[in-house]
Amino acid sequence: MRASGAGRMAHEPRPDQSTVEVEVERIGGADTSRRDQLAAEEPLEIRLGYGPPTARRRRSLTVTMRTPGDDVELAVGFLFAEGIVRRAADIATAENCGPAVGPRRLRNVVRVELVPGLRVDSKQVARTFLTTSACGLCGKASLQALAYVDHAPVADGTAVRATLIHALPDALRRVQMVFERTGGLHAAALFDHDGRLLDVREDVGRHNALDKLIGARVLADAVPLTNYLVLVSGRAGYELVQKAVAAGVPILAAVGAPSSLAAELARDANVTLLGFVRGGRFNIYSAPQRIDAAA
Repeated sequence: MRASGAGRMAHEPRPDQSTVEVEVERIGGADTSRRDQLAAEEPLEIRLGYGPPTARRRRSLTVTMRTPGDDVELAVGFLFAEGIVRRAADIATAENCGPAVGPRRLRNVVRVELVPGLRVDSKQVARTFLTTSACGLCGKASLQALAYVDHAPVADGTAVRATLIHALPDALRRVQMVFERTGGLHAAALFDHDGRLLDVREDVGRHNALDKLIGARVLADAVPLTNYLVLVSGRAGYELVQKAVAAGVPILAAVGAPSSLAAELARDANVTLLGFVRGGRFNIYSAPQRIDAAA
């Protein structure tokens, strides 16, 4: 499997394409005008090729609004969450393509070619609408498409200390390089059961950040994530829990609040869902057996 543009390490500086510098006028303070850096937001088209060599099918699957960078990982993570790919071996090639556009010469297309013979359900590729940076479920053809199927409940595994959970937000903030410059990005981070930060991805869309994080692990043949924790910087909606369930994540922690449907899905899937993880406290919304509150 060839993947072009993947493999950035957790603490490696991001390319300049993740931010845009603009002129602003400030009201209040000594300076009335200055330069400011904004988190970049650009469309990314995900194209899919599948079927036997003699009857190859290619289609544009979706367009998502994202922060440029880690585009191949984003596409692979999206396809994984949708159940179209299960492992790196399902992918023949994944690469940035299309014409270079804009002053920064971005290539806003990723093409993923699946291995010949991989079975693809037509319902899985029925999503062909715009996905905004705020919504990980836009373009679903029906309410039934929201159901998570083919994913057994996550095994319990080893409990982790509550003190370890308290330390996660500070560890994440220290490596949110683009957030520090713009204040406008979400992040998803992967930790081991000892609280060591292993990887982090940032994006204007919280669902994109998690897709990038999981996509990197899929490409590394390192799923399911049964021995890890994931922390997201904002709220935990249904789509984030669904992606965590697909990746086998046992503990999903959020700095913000979960939604009611997210909590319901987490309970059904035996995922430990934590909310309001900040300031030395958090709430447990499902599967509390994985948290050792006495430690």
